[in-house]
Amino acid sequence: MRKLIILILLSTYSIAFSQKGSAFGFKGGLNYNSNGDLITSVEATKESPERNIGYHFGVFGKLGNTIYLRPEIVYTATKSTYDSGDFNLQKLDMPLLLGLKIIGPVSALGGPSLQYILDSEFNNITFKSLENDFSIGMQLGVALSIKKIGIDLRYERGFSKNEALFLNANDVDINRLDTRSNQLILGFSFAIN
Repeated sequence: MRKLIILILLSTYSIAFSQKGSAFGFKGGLNYNSNGDLITSVEATKESPERNIGYHFGVFGKLGNTIYLRPEIVYTATKSTYDSGDFNLQKLDMPLLLGLKIIGPVSALGGPSLQYILDSEFNNITFKSLENDFSIGMQLGVALSIKKIGIDLRYERGFSKNEALFLNANDVDINRLDTRSNQLILGFSFAIN
């Protein structure tokens, strides 16, 4: 996995410098996130999460000018709060966005987001298994770029259902949690070229 990430970074960097209006740089920001419902097997109840603030940081490339491709590799940490505890999720997001300049420095963005779950933890409950480490989502949003500084606001929703299974306090009954993201992402970026 590490070799693949390095290869993608080097490819993005070299292609970015060969395109007019292209860039490569760093990004980071805040996420306003919630995951899916928690379903308990004992009481057969469904519990919706409270949204929480998370964060992200990583690198991006921009290939093109008026219509452009914006690949990113971003580490993301999120947290959803349930009555039974907090669900923490760390993942590697790889959005492959298509951008279109609308007016001046304002662009619309959209495209798939590949997600690889690095770690997940539910407070006070033993983790049993995760259906998939890899999932796919979609991001849509707007971006404002002035010279080397960029700000964007996006909405992300996970497409592929991905349940995490946890044991209850009695270590027998299983709780199911939908790990699909549903979040607003506020990002800040800085181009280094």
